[in-house]
Amino acid sequence: MDSSATPSVPHVLLIIGHEETTHKIKRDLTEAGYDVTVAHTGQDSLEHAQQSKPALIVIDRLLGGESGLTICQNLRSAGVCCPILLMMARDTLDDRIACLEAGADDYCLKPYRPEVFLNILQIYLQPGETTTDQLRFGELTLDIANRNAVRNGRVTELTMKEFELLRYLMEHPREVLTREQILENVWGYDFMGESNVIEVYIRYLRLKIDGDHEKRLIQTVRGVGYVLRES
Repeated sequence: MDSSATPSVPHVLLIIGHEETTHKIKRDLTEAGYDVTVAHTGQDSLEHAQQSKPALIVIDRLLGGESGLTICQNLRSAGVCCPILLMMARDTLDDRIACLEAGADDYCLKPYRPEVFLNILQIYLQPGETTTDQLRFGELTLDIANRNAVRNGRVTELTMKEFELLRYLMEHPREVLTREQILENVWGYDFMGESNVIEVYIRYLRLKIDGDHEKRLIQTVRGVGYVLRES
């Protein structure tokens, strides 16, 4: 009898308002080897996410009487850290900013196109890095393999974008990084105009890694960007 462990099947949670689209996506994901659960409301999605611990969540921005952006925000507020993909009808700067500020990692444009959709999913569901490397800055440690932060013995789970942002900062300690550098290296988007995406995620990180009596490590350099330093 083969005693080797069976690889786990990635579990995807769908929160899609359109029934026909939901059926198509579920069918394509199942055929591609994913385990799929469907939620129909924001409350259902939270319960499913907390119980089944999906590897990735897909949310339709328009869900009838509910906003996909709000559902995304609520999932993040509840501590859900897996990648979240928003399905959007438009690709304007404002739409992209709203997507990221809500806590989503990426987006996919409608109408649904299986090849594009599955390619994006594979980016986020590919096997993680087999490494035990850690980044350290003072009392803060970033565990690369497990994608969490540890400060003074307190372990904090991070979303993918929180992890990538903190990793970029910790790879350049005491170096003032401009907003443009951060956007390009963490999000990969060349945003034109004003966006407070970085500010939103800096705030998320500060809430997670700064305790009540701990020094703030991520410092704001007014008019320039941010720097990781002790004081």
